[in-house]
Amino acid sequence: MALSLPRLSTYLDAQDIRPPSLTQALELYLWNSQVSAALMTPISLCEVVIRNAVDDALRALHGPSWPWEVGFYLSLPPKGRDTLEKARKGQLTTGKVIAELSFGFWENMFVRAFDDALWNPYLSTVLPHLPPSMTVQQARGHLRQELDKLRRLRNRIAHHEPLLTLDVEQVIKDIEALISYRCTDTAAWMLQTNNLAELVMSRPR
Repeated sequence: MALSLPRLSTYLDAQDIRPPSLTQALELYLWNSQVSAALMTPISLCEVVIRNAVDDALRALHGPSWPWEVGFYLSLPPKGRDTLEKARKGQLTTGKVIAELSFGFWENMFVRAFDDALWNPYLSTVLPHLPPSMTVQQARGHLRQELDKLRRLRNRIAHHEPLLTLDVEQVIKDIEALISYRCTDTAAWMLQTNNLAELVMSRPR
């Protein structure tokens, strides 16, 4: 068996039977891999939707060439400046730069420092379906918190970590909410085009 015992130990320990079954551990390992792969599509879609919203806001504030605008560059913290410099190196269009920027960059656009110039005037425009009961500051903080959770989950998936205790149904609800803040049709399409509900039901017992 090429899979190491430490790699399989989580799946052995998750079983109710003693001694645990290697066959069942492998079935659970395969199920975990399938769930991980299935989650990546809605996570990636959510990232694209959110970065498009940020792009719209930045275009409204700094113009279509915002990655090269000095005012925007200076508004970023040092780490953000480094990330932007690397993303725009050798690129000629805003779209190409956007594709190079990390999930963390977009998450960090939802910090308090951008409230006055960016989010107070533009948040409700680029994300028109945010809960009306929330203030701009509350909505922006909520978005940052949810994006942080999603980025951490994506990193767990990328490192092949077990998701056995993850509430997959809640994750999908959270992703649906984030996408629907910008477009309810896209959120509905996301729900229709993934098989996560079936995978949750098919978890080996």
